Amino acid sequence: MSRFPQKSSSELLQSECRHSRADSSSNLAMDTFWLEVESIKESTECEPDECNLTDAKPPEEGEAEAEWLQDAGLSDLIGDHAAENGNSVLLSTLTKTQAAAVQRRLDTYTRSRRKKNKQPVRDVRDIFGVVGSAETEPETNLEMDRSHRKSASSNNIQKTDPMETQEFPSPLRGSAREELFSTEIAYSEQAAILLKGSFPRESRRIKDESCLPKFKIPKGRLGVTKIGDLSLQDMKKIPTLALIELTALCDVVGLELKRNKAVKRKAAERKLFGVSLGTLLENDEKLFPNTRVPLILQALLSCLEKKGLDTEGILRVSGSQSRIKSLEQKLESEFYTGFFQWDEVHQNDVSGLLKRFIRELPTPLLTAEYLPAFAAVQNIPDLKQRLQALNLLILILPEPNRNTLKALLEFLRLVVTRERKNKMNLWNVSTVIAPNLFMHKGLPNKIPEGKEKQLAEGAADVVRMMIHYQDLLWTVASFLVSQVRKLNESSSRRYQFCDRRIKNLLRKINLDKEKTEKNHGEPSKIVKVQASPFLKDSLEVRLTSGTKAADVLRQFQKNLCQNGWNIVNTVKLIKCNGSVDTMNLLFYEVGGNISEHCLDPDTYLLDLYHVNPHAEWVIRQNPSFPRTL
Repeated sequence: MSRFPQKSSSELLQSECRHSRADSSSNLAMDTFWLEVESIKESTECEPDECNLTDAKPPEEGEAEAEWLQDAGLSDLIGDHAAENGNSVLLSTLTKTQAAAVQRRLDTYTRSRRKKNKQPVRDVRDIFGVVGSAETEPETNLEMDRSHRKSASSNNIQKTDPMETQEFPSPLRGSAREELFSTEIAYSEQAAILLKGSFPRESRRIKDESCLPKFKIPKGRLGVTKIGDLSLQDMKKIPTLALIELTALCDVVGLELKRNKAVKRKAAERKLFGVSLGTLLENDEKLFPNTRVPLILQALLSCLEKKGLDTEGILRVSGSQSRIKSLEQKLESEFYTGFFQWDEVHQNDVSGLLKRFIRELPTPLLTAEYLPAFAAVQNIPDLKQRLQALNLLILILPEPNRNTLKALLEFLRLVVTRERKNKMNLWNVSTVIAPNLFMHKGLPNKIPEGKEKQLAEGAADVVRMMIHYQDLLWTVASFLVSQVRKLNESSSRRYQFCDRRIKNLLRKINLDKEKTEKNHGEPSKIVKVQASPFLKDSLEVRLTSGTKAADVLRQFQKNLCQNGWNIVNTVKLIKCNGSVDTMNLLFYEVGGNISEHCLDPDTYLLDLYHVNPHAEWVIRQNPSFPRTL
C-alpha cells in the first residue's frame, strides 16, 4: 500500500551511528518519518481494503499526450476530425514557452497516430504557423534545447551525492534573505531567461527553517490576486492555464511531468472516514450552506487548536490505536447529532485521527493524478522554481482538495509557531505529515532500490515548502489573470487561425499595447462606484495615476460618516463609536473582461480602468468579516 518501504529498528540505529553529531537532529527527524510509516502500516494491515485504486497501467505511446491535451482544454486538436475553432481562443493567449509545450505534445500524439496507421491528425504547423517563421522556434532547435536542458538539469542533480548536498552548514544562518517572486511574467519564460543567462542556482536543500529565504511578490500596478479573489466562473479557467504553464516550466528545467491516470474508486459505506471530499461537502452543505472544508476536518482541527498545540510531540506521538478506532466509530454515529463531547477526547488520539482522515480519503488529498508531480518537485534544483511549480500544482487541484489542504496547512503552521512548548519545528512536522500525504493504499510502490532516503526527504521537503510558503503558494499569478482576461475578451470574437496565426496575433497584441500606452497618458478619469447595499446613489470618483482602491474605500468611509448621504443600510458597517471600519469593505471589479474580481487595496484604479474599461466597480461588505462589532 505504501509509497515508501518499511525500515527496521536496527537499520534506523545503524543509520544514526553513521552520521556525525551535527547531522543528528536531521536524522532524528527522518527516523520519525520511518516510524510514522511503520505506524501507518500497523494501523491498516488488519483492515479490509475498501477503496483501493486500480493498479495504474503504463500508458501507450501517445495516450498520455492525448490525456494531457484533453485536460489542457485542447481536445479539439486530437481525433479524426481535429478542429481549429474550438481551441483558437485558448491558443491565442499562450506565451512562447507555453505554445512550445503544446506543440511538443501534439507532435508526439501525431507521430503515435501515424504509427498506428490511423487517419493522421492535422499537422502542428497548421495550428502554430510555419515552423521556420520568425515567431516560432524550429522544431529541431526546440528538441536540441530541450535535450540540453535535461542534460544540464541531470548534471546538476547527479554530479554529487544528493545526501551530501542536502544537509550542510549554511552561511545564511541567523540571516533572512528576501528575494522577489515575480508573477507578472510566466514562470516558464523566467526559467528560459535564467537558462540562457546561466545564472547561479541554489541546488541544495536547507533543513534549518531559520535559513530559508523570504520571498516577496512585488506588487504591480494591478496589485496581487489571491485564490478566492476571483469568481468561480473565472477560477474554472485557471487549472487549464496552470497545467499548460506547469508543463512548459518542466520542459524548460528538463523535468518530466508524470501524471497518474484518473481511476474509479469504490465508495465507502460510511459518513465521515473513507468518504470523498465532494460527498462530505455535499452532505455538510445541507446543514451549513457554502461549507468549503468538511465539517469533520474543521472539528478535528478546532479540537487540536484548543487543547493540543502546546502538547509536546503533538502529531508525532501516536495515541492508542484502539482508542483511535473507537473514536472513529463513535464519530461516525454521533458527529452529526451534535451530542459528541470533544472535551473527553485525548489530544494525541485526535491528532492520530486527523492523520487517519487524510490517509483514508478514497483518493489522495493531492489527487491520484498529480501526486507524482508533487513528489517530483523535489528534483527541481532551484528553490524559486520549486515554489513556482508548487503554486501551479495547487491551482490545478480541484477546489475541495485545495480548500481542505489550505485548512490543514494553516493548522500545521500554528503547530510550528508553538515549537518552544510542543518541540515540533517545521522539519519535524513535515516529516510526520509527509507519509500521510504521499502514501495511499491504492497506489503501487514504485520506489527504486536505494532511493528510499532521498525520496523520503524530498517528500518531507515538499510538505515543508507548502507549510512555510503557503501564503505565497495561494496566489494567482498576474500573468494567469491576464490570460483569463484575454480568454474572456476573445470568447466573443474567436480568432480565425491559419498559417500566419501567430504573426497576426503578435501584430494585434502590439497594436493593443500601443493603444493602451496612449490611454495611459490620460491624466484623470471620473468613474462611478456602486454601493447599492448601503447607498441609493452611486459614488463619483476622480481617478488619477496615484488613486488606489484603498483611497476610494477611505473616501467612501469619510463621506458615509460626515456628508449625510442617502443611506440605505449601514448597520453592519458602523462600530459602537459611530465610525466605519474599512476592513469590513471590499472593492470589486465586475464585468468587462473579468467575471468578478476582489481588488487588492493597492490596485491603481486608473491602470485597471485602462485594462478593463467596461467593468463596473462595486463596494461590498466583506463576507468573512465579523458581522457583530
